[in-house]
Amino acid sequence: MIAKGKAGIVEKSKDTAPRMLDWYDMHARTLPWRKMPGENRADPYHVWLSEIMLQQTTVAAVKPYFAKFTARWKDVQALAAANDADVMAAWAGLGYYARARNLLKCARVVTTEYEGQFPDTETELLKLPGIGPYTAAAIAAIAFGQRAVVVDANVERVVARLFAISTPLPAARTEIRARTDSITPDTRAGDFAQAMMDLGAGLCSVREPACGLCPLHMDCAASANGTPEAFPVKPPKKEKPVRRGTVFWIERKNKIWLVERLDTGMLAGMRALPSDNWSARRNGNGDMPDGLLPNGPWEKWPGAVTHVFTHFALTLDLAVYRGKDFDMPLNAGEWWPLGDITEAGLPTLFAKAVTAYEKIQKAHP
Repeated sequence: MIAKGKAGIVEKSKDTAPRMLDWYDMHARTLPWRKMPGENRADPYHVWLSEIMLQQTTVAAVKPYFAKFTARWKDVQALAAANDADVMAAWAGLGYYARARNLLKCARVVTTEYEGQFPDTETELLKLPGIGPYTAAAIAAIAFGQRAVVVDANVERVVARLFAISTPLPAARTEIRARTDSITPDTRAGDFAQAMMDLGAGLCSVREPACGLCPLHMDCAASANGTPEAFPVKPPKKEKPVRRGTVFWIERKNKIWLVERLDTGMLAGMRALPSDNWSARRNGNGDMPDGLLPNGPWEKWPGAVTHVFTHFALTLDLAVYRGKDFDMPLNAGEWWPLGDITEAGLPTLFAKAVTAYEKIQKAHP
């Protein structure tokens, strides 16, 4: 039950963690990277891989990617030995491609510096590429049984409601973490973390939470106030800037010209259609980054491709080369068979451009 301490701060009963664990024992989600309550601990490789994939991505979207990766690269050593381009292609469509580059870096560090075994403490895990405080805590708790405070977006929502934390995000995160720490048990911390995640993904949803079914209903300050959907308090939304650019379609003998994007910046290192110098901060300038394009003629096709990134929206015009056949320098890209374009591992933005081209071509052969 809810009680107030000396400073008037809402405190939770000592039953919070036991009730969550009892609920989890009965209602845990079955996930391909998870061990169910009572089973042995999860494989650290699986926990790490799933947590990296799940960053800003839904469980439904991650499941097929996780299955594909673990079938092709069965352990961290196999992933460390993988070709960079193969991994980036396998990741295509998941977005936030820096995660894939860090995935490879981390796998190689674990293989070469930790003898292929993930370290079992948050301190050591934080030394690995691409692993931040949340991921380190999740691996330590779920894979190694360490007591760690695990706060993802779902846990953040549960705890903000449980304690009716009125400070807007992101400033509220310090208090949310402290409150999560106050209810995290010394044993079964991994199961507790997954229970909180499951609760946030299900009963304690963003809209229309099912408070009457929640195991923490009697302790929840937001539910007691009748205002669960008001938490966590979010800052006003900023309008995303809209950028414009051009993507270039250069076809020859049923092959399409693809380039490898620069090693830095957005979609770094990915195979892609050539495009101009658009970014989150500026519109494109109508030319490829290195100025390498045939002189033309070019035909601007009707319509445009739109894509929304985290910090901006992008509209790309499609320019189709209508000149004579020519040979592009081999070090500038590659001719890819159009019939196998789905195997190129194009990021979603450029996959949309391919679909747009094919749709217009069918309508106006």
